[in-house]
Amino acid sequence: MTIPDFQSIMLPLMQFASDGKEHSIRAAVEHLSNVFNLTDAEKQDLLPSGKQPVFDNRVGWARTHLKKAGLLKYPSRAFFKITGRGIEVLNAKPITINIQLLKQFPEYLEFIGSTTPNGASPNPVNDDLINQQTPEEDLEYAYQKIRKTLAQEILDKVKDCSPNFFERLVVELLVRMGYGGSIKDAGKAMGKTGDEGIDGIIKEDRLGLDVIYVQAKRWNDTVGRPEIQRFVGALAGQGAKKGIFITTSKFSIQALEYIPRNDTKVVLVDGEQLAQYMIDFNLGASTVSEYQIKKLDSDYFEGE
Repeated sequence: MTIPDFQSIMLPLMQFASDGKEHSIRAAVEHLSNVFNLTDAEKQDLLPSGKQPVFDNRVGWARTHLKKAGLLKYPSRAFFKITGRGIEVLNAKPITINIQLLKQFPEYLEFIGSTTPNGASPNPVNDDLINQQTPEEDLEYAYQKIRKTLAQEILDKVKDCSPNFFERLVVELLVRMGYGGSIKDAGKAMGKTGDEGIDGIIKEDRLGLDVIYVQAKRWNDTVGRPEIQRFVGALAGQGAKKGIFITTSKFSIQALEYIPRNDTKVVLVDGEQLAQYMIDFNLGASTVSEYQIKKLDSDYFEGE
């Protein structure tokens, strides 16, 4: 099965709390994951940020909505408990507990921005918009969509640039990632070797304790295994053990699966990864807006 949306979690969460005891959110997550027969993969499925499991996030928001409707309360830090109103709702034996049911409670209407039982307000909340995903999911998936679009725009622009500009771009990116020391030093190394399959040499660190050989190809066609093999051969001819092959196109499956028989390490960076790195290191991309997601600092109120 797929991971249930947070509205589907509400009734089982209320049933879990129906014993009247205090429960932790962690215990609720473990119990509900069994109720929904989630696989290990589903339990470990993360939000795009990689910082929290999707199911944990949805259980947390189900608890929040129920608390805002007065069906649950937070008696102590990280714990929740059913309320008298919550018991009344369960005693009515509802088939489901969802946003529409919660709208009968004034506190919940205030929480979602509605002012009347029928949901009319200057800023009404569309049930369909909040049915499947939590606010964090909405924000993160929207961010990923914006980032993906930006990456494609950057890649298209890079493909239109001259080979010399692309070479300088690669140098600047590697330096921003911590390689090559200064741009001046790295620039001297790139494009000077004249060896087949090698476009440049760059320091692995600022001290220059080791070097990495680089091939940068502004291509549109897929890079196949033969190109990677030639690069590995060129590395062997230099006695080198480390290389980076960067392209604006893609690598074939055969190229991605190719592993040199010796201990040579080759990192493949395709166009999409290149654009993502450029975004991460603010190369060819600038910040328009920043948003901080904050949560309650329970430690601050601990002594209250």
